[in-house]
Amino acid sequence: MERLAALIPRPKIHLTRYHGVLAPHYKFRKQIVKQVVPADSKAKTDSLKSMASNDKKSHAKKSNRIPWANLLKRVFDIDITICPKCRGKVRIISAIEDPAVISKILNHLGLPSTPPRLHPARGPPDCEQSDLFSQDFPDY
Repeated sequence: MERLAALIPRPKIHLTRYHGVLAPHYKFRKQIVKQVVPADSKAKTDSLKSMASNDKKSHAKKSNRIPWANLLKRVFDIDITICPKCRGKVRIISAIEDPAVISKILNHLGLPSTPPRLHPARGPPDCEQSDLFSQDFPDY
C-alpha cells in the first residue's frame, strides 16, 4: 500500500510538465506558442487599450503582488477592511514603519512601546516515571 500511495500525485499539481522552450517562464515562449484570443474578448481588449492609452497611469507597471489586507484575510481570517464596531468599510490610508513614530503614537495612547522581555527556553518538567505510578488505587 505504501508503494501505491507514493504513485498518487499531490492535489492541485499539474501532471504534465514542460521544459525548455515550452516551459511557462521561458523568455521567448510568446514567440513560439500562439496565443488564441476569442473574437468577443478581442473587441473588449481593443476598447480597453484605447482607454488605457488616454490614461496617465497606462505607463505604470502592473504589480502581481497581493494586497496586504487580502493576505491577512487569507492567512489569519482577519478582515481589516471592515470596522469591528459598526461593520462599515475601512480604508487603509498608510502603514507606519518608522520606529520613532510608532513609539510616539503608542506612548500617546498609553500603550507599551517596548516589546515584552523574552524569557529563556526551558526544558520539560522534571518528573520521574515512578512518581506517576506511585499512587495506590483501590481494588474493585
